[in-house]
Amino acid sequence: ENRPIPEPGPNEVLLRMHSVGICGSDVHYWQHGRIGDFVVKDPMVLGHEASGTVIKVGSGVTHLKTGDRVAIEPGVPREADEFCKTGRYNLSPTIFFCATPPDDGNLCRYYKHSASYCYKLPDNVTFEEGALIEPLSVGIHACKRAGVALGSKVFVCGSGPIGLVNVIVAKMMGAATVIVTDLSASRLQKAKEVGADFTIQVKNETPQEVASKVESLLGCMPEITVECTGVQACIQAGIYATRSGGTLVLVGLGPEMVTVPIVNAAVREVDIRGIFRYCNTWPVAIALLASGRINVKPLVTHRFPLEKALEAFETTKRGEGVKVMLKCDPTDHNP
Repeated sequence: ENRPIPEPGPNEVLLRMHSVGICGSDVHYWQHGRIGDFVVKDPMVLGHEASGTVIKVGSGVTHLKTGDRVAIEPGVPREADEFCKTGRYNLSPTIFFCATPPDDGNLCRYYKHSASYCYKLPDNVTFEEGALIEPLSVGIHACKRAGVALGSKVFVCGSGPIGLVNVIVAKMMGAATVIVTDLSASRLQKAKEVGADFTIQVKNETPQEVASKVESLLGCMPEITVECTGVQACIQAGIYATRSGGTLVLVGLGPEMVTVPIVNAAVREVDIRGIFRYCNTWPVAIALLASGRINVKPLVTHRFPLEKALEAFETTKRGEGVKVMLKCDPTDHNP
């Protein structure tokens, strides 16, 4: 639908949007109208993996100018609360977040955003790479929370876009070996492409069987597991697979209540950590992309113009490819 072009406030910039990736959460809101406590009550613009060009700057903005290409961090704190003061602004209960009800996202031609959460892209980083910083940030935040270090052996459950960025980041942070599980052979092939050392296609094994397959392929139990599916059986496999004294990070979100072998984790001192989105990751991601230390380009498998958004969402819903990218600038469909 047509909407008026927004006017940026003093600390905001107006952007001509270029590339917006479709996330599983966008599809979930479209299909189900809610995720947990976040319920869509009014029409909402989707999209939160995005990049664009500054076309107007608010009176108080000094670090950006018209023509700058930027990546957008979708979570903007509304107040300097205790979480902001300690640098964990992603946990602020009043945070604005693109395409999380009731906040509109940026799958549109023109969009205004807090200038402090727009990051200038170097010339050698494309708009699509800028949009991919959002999922990449989940990998950076998860691997940091997991404590990935030189020589780590890492088990990643799930080879969707979030599983893949965790593979990329874990390898970049010095993981010696990364093993990935998934139901889909084509997704596991993509995991190999981006750096996974071993893959296991799960058929109908029990969680304990999956864990023992991981151990036998690695030659030992991994000290870090990054769970990216939210599926109960995968969380169980993650606990059984992780070495005593290791860490399991829960990234995928499934049902509110899941049954897990918590005593097994407790008596073996397996630390279970959660993550909620990310914080302080955009500068890191931009530096890694600009230096060529990581390559996220293979993640984009489909591109659609904004007019074909429905087709793009249907493609994502069917689980085709990896990352579907919408192109919002009718004059420029380049990556």
